[in-house]
Amino acid sequence: MRPRALPRSFYTRTSVTDIARELLGMVIVTSMDGTRTTGIITETEAYAGVNDRASHAHGGRRTARTEVMYSEGGTAYVYLCYGIHHLFNLVTNEAGVPHAVLVRGIVPDEGIERIMERRLGRRTTGGPGTAAQALGIHVRHSGTDLIAGPIRIEDHGHRVMDADVRIGARIGVDYAGADAKLPYRFWVRRPDALLSR
Repeated sequence: MRPRALPRSFYTRTSVTDIARELLGMVIVTSMDGTRTTGIITETEAYAGVNDRASHAHGGRRTARTEVMYSEGGTAYVYLCYGIHHLFNLVTNEAGVPHAVLVRGIVPDEGIERIMERRLGRRTTGGPGTAAQALGIHVRHSGTDLIAGPIRIEDHGHRVMDADVRIGARIGVDYAGADAKLPYRFWVRRPDALLSR
């Protein structure tokens, strides 16, 4: 199929878990410094805003960093983890509802040479920090519109069947108590197979 950018209506729906699941197989396209790089999304985590103790917006928290989470769906939320890793999230739902989906893994597709340069020769992109690094995504991109770019999400026709999807608890959120066990993480069982579709 001909690639098409995901419309605003994809992001502004109310179910953050549905969006997290449906992002599997979609393609992140970045245009940085005149270079196009792409990666097929293979792993996501949903964060359900004020009622989710694992969310940065739990309890209605609003800070300079998290204010972007209250934007209209289709906005990038990128934050720095441990002072090292830039983590790429997609804001979802309507403005004022701070839902977001973290992209935890990709399979690189286009611009491999540039991706390898960014990753210092390593091919691994199976974690949220390495995925963002591979695609050139930085905290300076937080608040940018995913419809206009320089980061876009496109549908290239990579369909992920339910039988190929695994669902489980999110990683690294033990502080969230019972919410840490919610089945809000989605990943593709054989991610490299997406490249052959």
